Amino acid sequence: MGLGVAAINTGNNLLYLLSSMLLGLVVVSGILSEAVMRGLRLTAIVPEEIHAGRPALIGATVANRKRHVPSYSINIEVPGPGEAGRVAYLPRLPAGAERLATWEVTLPARGRHRLPGVRVTTRFPFGVFLKAGQVILDEEVLVYPALVPVPAELLRRIGGSGSAQTRRRGRGSELHNLRDYRPGDDPRLIHWRSSAKTQALTVRELEADTSLDTRIVLDGTGARDPARLEAGLSEAAALAAHLLRAGALVELAGPGLLVRLGRGRVQERRILTALALYGPRARPGAAAGTAPGGSPGDVANVREIRIGIG
Repeated sequence: MGLGVAAINTGNNLLYLLSSMLLGLVVVSGILSEAVMRGLRLTAIVPEEIHAGRPALIGATVANRKRHVPSYSINIEVPGPGEAGRVAYLPRLPAGAERLATWEVTLPARGRHRLPGVRVTTRFPFGVFLKAGQVILDEEVLVYPALVPVPAELLRRIGGSGSAQTRRRGRGSELHNLRDYRPGDDPRLIHWRSSAKTQALTVRELEADTSLDTRIVLDGTGARDPARLEAGLSEAAALAAHLLRAGALVELAGPGLLVRLGRGRVQERRILTALALYGPRARPGAAAGTAPGGSPGDVANVREIRIGIG
């Protein structure tokens, strides 16, 4: 009888010991995982351009702000459906160090959207329990229309004779002028024969081809056919980007919409932003060109291309 009681007590003691060990494991895991997560800071890095339907590379700087303690086994995850899953894993992040994590996000439609947020998790130290932080970096971004290939019909219209060209400096193939070399000039534009004669570097200034200068007009309201609206806005965006990158002046007009004539990267951003935020209207309303300061198209040698949006 005494041996039976002793065996039961021994079994109970072993059970208590195992329970205490498991409880201690939970406590230690919680303390260490909390130490790993403490002091971590994420800073979002968003690309300058995000186009609908095209994968965009999103980044975040992961910084360990603790002075002495490193962080281990860090996961950057996108919670929820769709883009869900682990996007980056950092086995060790020393104290005071930073690492760059990147992942792809595809947003299907133009306009303002919130990026899928991310959260930091860790299973350190034993890989059994998950410690997760709050969802962060769910920033709002502006998504531009999808950039489709410029339709062949529009390319033929661009390549037509158009208006008579005017002479101005820009990106072209004809010689506009010769001048002294300045730091930052393209070495390929150095005119070596003139440089040899004058014993000073001389560069060529090229003449812009103004026959490409274009006014893009959105034809319709976009209220009747959503599919045609999106296709038309994508065509307008692709055409504007094509012309601006060729050095042309481009203007955008539509129902209640006007982006005045301009060129370069800034003008491309203006036009893409206007197209991204354009909303269909029940009726044309104010015609394009009612903005103060003169009507659009009042600059000579600007062709007009109309793109239907339904």
